[in-house]
This record gives sequence, C-alpha cells and structure tokens, in this order.
Amino acid sequence: MSHASTVLAPPVTAPKSARHTSLMRAGGIAVCLFLGARLIGAAVLVVVAHTAGKHPLTLLGRSWDSVWYLGIAAHGYGHDLPSHDPGPHSDLAFFPLYPALLRAVTALAPLGGDLAGLLISWTGAAVAAAGIHAVGTRLHGRTTGIALVLLWGLLPHSVVLSMAYTEPVLTAFAAWSLYAVLAGNWLWAGALAALAGLARPNGFTVAAAVLAAAGAEVWRRRGKVSHRLWTGAALAPLGWTAYVLWVGRQKGDLTGGYFEVQRLWGSRFDFGRGSLDFVRAMLLHGGRFVFPVALALVLAGAVLYALLCLDRAPLPLLVYSGALLLVALGGSGFFESKPRFLLPAFPLLLPLARGLAGMARARPWHATVLVASLAGLSCLYGAYLVVYAHEPL
Repeated sequence: MSHASTVLAPPVTAPKSARHTSLMRAGGIAVCLFLGARLIGAAVLVVVAHTAGKHPLTLLGRSWDSVWYLGIAAHGYGHDLPSHDPGPHSDLAFFPLYPALLRAVTALAPLGGDLAGLLISWTGAAVAAAGIHAVGTRLHGRTTGIALVLLWGLLPHSVVLSMAYTEPVLTAFAAWSLYAVLAGNWLWAGALAALAGLARPNGFTVAAAVLAAAGAEVWRRRGKVSHRLWTGAALAPLGWTAYVLWVGRQKGDLTGGYFEVQRLWGSRFDFGRGSLDFVRAMLLHGGRFVFPVALALVLAGAVLYALLCLDRAPLPLLVYSGALLLVALGGSGFFESKPRFLLPAFPLLLPLARGLAGMARARPWHATVLVASLAGLSCLYGAYLVVYAHEPL
C-alpha cells in the first residue's frame, strides 16, 4: 500500500501493549540481523587485512577522517594540515559531537581512542538500525521494517558503519528524529535533530525535515498547533547553526567562515559542476574502480528518490532524503566519498524494502538467495575499500 505525502503517517491499529511488545520483538530481530551482517563483514575484512599484511583494528579505527576526530578529541581544535590544493586543511571542518563522545568514553573507560571510536560507531549503528526498523514498521509493517534494516546494513559502503566514522551516529539521531515526527512527538524530533546537526555537515538535513513537517502541520491546522511543535521546530536547527556560527567567529567571518574552511578542503556546493567535470574526465581518461562504482551508486540513489516520490512517502522522509541527495549531487570534491554521504539516507531504500518483504512472503528461498548475494558483495567490496582502494572513504 502507499501513503499520502502527509506529515504524520498513520500507525498500525492494534492494542497498544500488544503493539509495543510486537514492535520491540521485531526491532530486536532487526538489530540482531543487522549486527550479524556487520560482524560477518568485519570478519571478512580481518581475513583480507591479514592477507595483505595490515592490522584490521588500525584500518577500522584510524583511517582517514577517524584520525582527525581522534586528534580533536585529544588536543582540541586549531590544527591545520598544510596543503596547496586548494589550501590548508583545517580541523574546523569536522563537527564537534563525535570528538566530544570520544573524550567522554575514554574518560569513563580504559580504552584507547581507536577502540572508543569503534564502540561509539557500533553503538550508534545499532541504535540507528532500531530507529530505521521503527520507521519502516510504522509505514509498511514489521517485515518491511526488517527488510529496510537488512538492506541498509548490506549497502556497498556499509563497511563505514563498522568504522570510527560519524555516519552511524548521524543516522541514529536522524532515524529516531524522523520517527518522532511521524509519531507527532515534536520535542523529541527537534532535540534529536539538534544533536544530528552537531554530528556532521549534512546533519542540517534532519532539521530541514523537521521544519518542513512542522510547517506543513501549521498550514494544515491553520496555525492551531501545540506549543510543543513550535518548541521542537525552534530546537531543530540549533546544533548545526551554532557550530557553523562558532567557526565563523573563529575565522573572523561569522556567516562565511565555515564555508571558507570547507572550500579550502576542496568541498563546496556548486550545483554539480565539479562533479560533472570529474565524471567527464573519468569517462575520457579512466580512473580507479571506486569512481565508476561511486557514480553508479549516486545515480541509483537518484532513481530510488524518484520511486520514493512516486510512492508518496511522508513529507519529512522526502525532505530529508532529498536534501542528502542534493548535497551528494551538487557538492564538489571527494567524488569517491559520495556514496558514504548517502549512507544516512535510509528512506531511499523503502521501495526496495517493500519489494524484498513481498518476495520474502511469496518466495522465501529467492529472498534468502538475494540477501546472501548482497551480503557477499557488500563484505567483499567493503574489504576492498578499506584494505586496497587507497582512496578516502
């Protein structure tokens, strides 16, 4: 069945206690399946890393962006990496929530930074899986909720969910914020959106979804809404806005300082011109294997968004996924990282999850073979990305 593009999706009708128990049980199954998939992926990576003579813990806990977050957690902000292309790389480009969590975990537990980062990421991924299941179940039932979590955990770039990266934390806040919007709990939606905005640069997409849903609700009710809605809407953009303005103050340009930091990293929003130039050069001169795969995955994301729109998904899911897709399509720099930027866009997988759920009911053996094939591809490609690709994730 399809849903009208409304703010609040209607819940499945059933006795409240029975529905809660059933949701918790199905959510536990979904999280266990997700963690099982990621553990298998980690095991494959360990084998491949040892074969290549590399240490898997170092690869998972101290690769690329992870090193920057560890440095911020240990020494604070204010360190640049000299670069002439196009300028010095400042650690102010990295949002503060993850380093703060790193400091808290290392202060409370006898763990090194890399282990603390992995603990945060795996916990965030499990919480995100539970939230994704809750959203999918609310919209289309338990089977679709479980399928949605499985597909998210078996994406080609899902190895990032096993690394000391920020995508699991952002997705956890985003999934539960969107669920709160669908359930009409505006205070939780706004508070979680504010935290999402402190996690990553594209965390503003969660606030955009909350604000769009709140605006639609105000319009629908002709302004006769609870103060909780106004409070939640006011909270939603605070995290992202506060950090961007703080960086601007540090750089002497309140509204433009953060974006200058990003520009010096080679990252800016240019409506896709830089990406088109990169694709043109790739088609003419070739490139590493990760580049055409990244292009295929971003194009697949655009197709899935069109399907999500045709399915008339609730407004907050459309705004959230559309904003993430727009950032990936319209931003320049680090083309190989674009699929990672789309990892939090789990609503894009809803059309596929509904199809997989239908297949599981009608042809369970076919569904099992499909999931096993996806798992094999995800594990092998993830190991390749981390061990052999030598490109920023």
